[in-house]
Amino acid sequence: MHTMNRRMFLMGGAAASALLSGTRYLFANPLGLPIGCQTYPVRKSIRTDFAGTMKGLRAAGFTQIELCSPYGYDEFSSLQKYKPQELRRMLEDWGLGCISAHWSANELFQRADQSIAYAKEFGMTQMAIAALGPWSPRTTETVNDVKRYVEPFNAFAEKAHAADIIALLHNEGFVSEHIDGKPVYDMMITDLNPATTKLQFQVSTLQQGYDPVTYFEKYPGRFLSMHCQDWVKDPSTKSGFRQVPLGKGVVDWKGVFAAAKTGGVKNYFVELEEDPSLMPLSVPYLKSLNV
Repeated sequence: MHTMNRRMFLMGGAAASALLSGTRYLFANPLGLPIGCQTYPVRKSIRTDFAGTMKGLRAAGFTQIELCSPYGYDEFSSLQKYKPQELRRMLEDWGLGCISAHWSANELFQRADQSIAYAKEFGMTQMAIAALGPWSPRTTETVNDVKRYVEPFNAFAEKAHAADIIALLHNEGFVSEHIDGKPVYDMMITDLNPATTKLQFQVSTLQQGYDPVTYFEKYPGRFLSMHCQDWVKDPSTKSGFRQVPLGKGVVDWKGVFAAAKTGGVKNYFVELEEDPSLMPLSVPYLKSLNV
């Protein structure tokens, strides 16, 4: 795991800002949507310098962020000292919007009322979970297990819906596995209540055969969000892949964003966890991408 100190991050942000000043980057972002950033990759610097990290993201050209819950993610626990409205106002003062966060299963299924109240007071409109079921599957799960994992999420989604908040399922862990050769993701989409739930697509699951274009077109209107990664093949790594800035890898982003419109995507977040200093370098490409 690469780490990035504040100086490195702000240098990246400054470089991106310089690029953004050119006239070729004055066109609309893909689909006219704000350029967003998931904050999990910069969790270490958030713990030690929240203000500096957020200002660095804004300097890089990001105008939306997606947080992780201060009460469900230990790395974000330093944010517990702020009340939800106070935290939102701080972000707004730095030029950042935040409509979404990721939450732990315990928060959504055991403390749903408190978690929804926090999101509502903050002003969020969507609440996401990274996975349903085990993060590292045992490969012994059955179709009945799929239903068992989806049921509590549907129950949480009903409560969130009553508060005008949309529940999002992200597709990592068990969600991106297969049972008897059939994708668990499709099983879960079938079992989710479309009236109260939406989907957040993890583009890196393309490495496991989950093509975002295929899913956006197969399930029109079921998606609301996506996490964006790009990569190249690298046999020297354990996974066989190495993350690179968006537009520098194998992903056909023009095709992805065009299909995302069909899928219903209304927000997206760059997420390059392997080396967060690559995230600012993705902004100029997104600024130049017309879809």
